[in-house]
Amino acid sequence: MKTPLITLLIALVFCSCQSEDTQKTEVASPNKNLVVDFDVNTEGRPYYVVKFNNKTVVDTSYLGFEFKDVPAFNKNFIIKNTSTSTFNETWQMPWGEQLDVVNNFNELKVELQEKTSPERFLNVVFKVYDDGIGFRYEFPEQARLKGDVYITEEHTEFNLTEDYNTFWIPGDWDIYEHLYNTTKLSEVDALQFANHKNLAQTHIPENAVNTPVTMVGVDGIHLSFHEAALVDYSGMTLKVDTENLKLKSNLVGSENRDYKVKKTMPFNTPWRTIQITDNAPDLIESNLIVNLNEPNKLGDVSWFKPMKYTGVWWEMHLGKSSWDYGMTQDMSTWTDGGKSHGRHGATTENVKNFIDFSAKNNIGGVLVEGWNTGWEHWIGFEDREGVFDFVTTYPDYDIDEVVRYGKEKGVDIIMHHETSAATETYTKQQDTAFALMQKYGMHTVKTGYVGKILPKGEYHHGQYMVNHYNNTVIKAAKYEVAINAHEPIKATGLRRTYPNTISREGLRGQEFNAWASDGGNPPEHLPIVAFTRMLSGPIDFTPGIFNIKFDEFKKDNQVNTTIAQQLALYVVIYSPVQMAADLVEHYEANPEPFQFIKDVGVDWETTKVLNGVVGDYVTIARKERETGNWFVGGITDENARNIDVVFDFLDADQTYEVIIYKDGENAHWDNNPLDISIEKIEVKKGSKLNVKLAEGGGFAISLKKI
Repeated sequence: MKTPLITLLIALVFCSCQSEDTQKTEVASPNKNLVVDFDVNTEGRPYYVVKFNNKTVVDTSYLGFEFKDVPAFNKNFIIKNTSTSTFNETWQMPWGEQLDVVNNFNELKVELQEKTSPERFLNVVFKVYDDGIGFRYEFPEQARLKGDVYITEEHTEFNLTEDYNTFWIPGDWDIYEHLYNTTKLSEVDALQFANHKNLAQTHIPENAVNTPVTMVGVDGIHLSFHEAALVDYSGMTLKVDTENLKLKSNLVGSENRDYKVKKTMPFNTPWRTIQITDNAPDLIESNLIVNLNEPNKLGDVSWFKPMKYTGVWWEMHLGKSSWDYGMTQDMSTWTDGGKSHGRHGATTENVKNFIDFSAKNNIGGVLVEGWNTGWEHWIGFEDREGVFDFVTTYPDYDIDEVVRYGKEKGVDIIMHHETSAATETYTKQQDTAFALMQKYGMHTVKTGYVGKILPKGEYHHGQYMVNHYNNTVIKAAKYEVAINAHEPIKATGLRRTYPNTISREGLRGQEFNAWASDGGNPPEHLPIVAFTRMLSGPIDFTPGIFNIKFDEFKKDNQVNTTIAQQLALYVVIYSPVQMAADLVEHYEANPEPFQFIKDVGVDWETTKVLNGVVGDYVTIARKERETGNWFVGGITDENARNIDVVFDFLDADQTYEVIIYKDGENAHWDNNPLDISIEKIEVKKGSKLNVKLAEGGGFAISLKKI
């Protein structure tokens, strides 16, 4: 692990104790381009205003809370005190998109007090960065508000001054796996979306959107709304007032209680965040979300190694094999000596094949899904509690032999824990399950939470599940286990505090291309994802599908990109664990494009976003930590386009050997997805390359020093 702290500068700029007569204060970003004003109105309602480049982008936006059995906390306030300070440090990611992260902000703390009984106290803290703001509520210890507090709603407003072009998914309390909509803010209609899509298995109670939600203005201002450090609190959706162009926090609730959040005094809320830039690439390069989280609490996590992996996964989505063993009766009837029934994928023999392939091709791990008993009765059943036990293997999977063989070949086994959303079962068995992993030297687990949450009445994004997800990460760390969560809570930068939080799903992933009835993810999906979901943290998207059409398995489904775009995704969509998701035989049949997957890094020293337009295209360059090699990926939507790549990020006086993997002359995501052109050239710093991207296409470039 790298030394975590390079420089630290904490300087108190000034502290002002303001009288009730002034009751107004402001704080600017270090470069002065962002300014936050805070005040209370004549009713004592606290509000804030945000200006960017002298333009008001968030106008008068009120703040407050409603509680159960306690008076609301939203008016009759006076400003008792304000203080400002500045902070500047550079910290290092143990793994990530870059090594060094600058954390530089100016802070404003406003101390409020009710001027009428019960005269309670509330603090609001703003951190203003060059690329956005974060603010949170702090409930200090006080005599008139103590013990447990039950929040029925948080009223945080974002009052916008323009009808922004908005990239959104509905404010679903259970899943984020929706396609993005692109509308004006005034046209957001999440409820109509749900009705149109007939989403009976989701819960969208308001005209609300999930975060991150990204907006683009007519003058090039880019905004993205999200939250940071989501701990012991409900996830926040944003209710949309389309008439007044206003967003308002709408916390995820529960059917089991008449409040949304239970906290014990004193406490802080998560940070409410707005990333603000004047161009699209700077949104991706922003570190606002991770910077608003606390430093690493785990110390040395060098036991986790960023890696590429293969595995028993895509074949199940194609229908080639199955997760379950193929039997429904009790295990006591299995007297066949451990031979596989039906099409079970997680067999010793099959996993060994993946190990052999990975060992030969610079791939460090193999994921095995369907290895443990319970898959015959895991989803769609009311009595899912206790179905999985996370330690008992099917008879045709010899875990001792698989792990031994993997170690012999230098390949790690990635564990899989599908909970079927039966959280209490999983919680009870975590120590046993993680101890088994520790015994075998397994350091990474993919968790899953498919289905309605048990206990009934809870939602994936409510406080109950936020705590479950976070507690799982904390417990796993004790066994040196890293978590890659599927059907997760949103990423909010906690990977800084608990860096065994390595990746997660939380979007419509690659598997939808294998079986979705709507045709899968359209070509515009990932050029939107890069500027929305990816702003919150790493994505386990599982790229690298070479058999684009897979008609031999499913004639009505396909991947809606070219093969060149599948290569580009290893650079564009960030994760410290990247799957080579296709079947071994499809890689062996295409050794030339597969070379890029063999070469591409997963752990980066530097990231540069070279160009991009939200929803249209993006090009990203990343420098590998250990080798200094650069890799570039570019993707486009359904429109063909030409992209100029200027290599001004390379070392001076150095020649690089370059391999370019790009769409062929006749490539097209649907008509001709496998048309790819591969060429070798040499470049130096400042060289320029023009690349043509086909419809739904992309390009990938590897650059190695000569």
